[in-house]
Amino acid sequence: MLQQLVADRLLHARNGTAFAVTPTLREAYAEGDDDELAEVALRDAALASLRLMAGEGTSALPPRRAVVVADVEGVTARPDLDDAVVRLSAPITFDHLVAAYVDNADAEPAVVPAIEAVDAADLGDEDAEFIVGDAQDHDLAWYAPQELPFLLELL
Repeated sequence: MLQQLVADRLLHARNGTAFAVTPTLREAYAEGDDDELAEVALRDAALASLRLMAGEGTSALPPRRAVVVADVEGVTARPDLDDAVVRLSAPITFDHLVAAYVDNADAEPAVVPAIEAVDAADLGDEDAEFIVGDAQDHDLAWYAPQELPFLLELL
């Protein structure tokens, strides 16, 4: 999806699903400023990235979680799915990107088994939850939008 975003300058989020600081997310946390709530939404998006990799099979790129941050209008909250889930009204254009977060190479040994375990973790398997948690413990590295073409070349 990152390759397509760089090539087409447009990102079609799977089923129009994205993550954001929503009113429901704010209500779920008794405390927390916007930065802390944005971190919660980012972690939810990183988990969704694992799910996407699990559903897509093998790729020419190394297995790394990736999250893009964009400033867009016209989102609809989806509290029926989760506190931070929103539905986008349109694809994301490259001009609306704020940043990208991508795993470093040191996360790969944790991400690979997490890709295989994420479905079982979603169903409550405690061992699988532990495996996914190991991947989620790795912080994603921040990249400016203009760095994405170079990042993809280096991968």
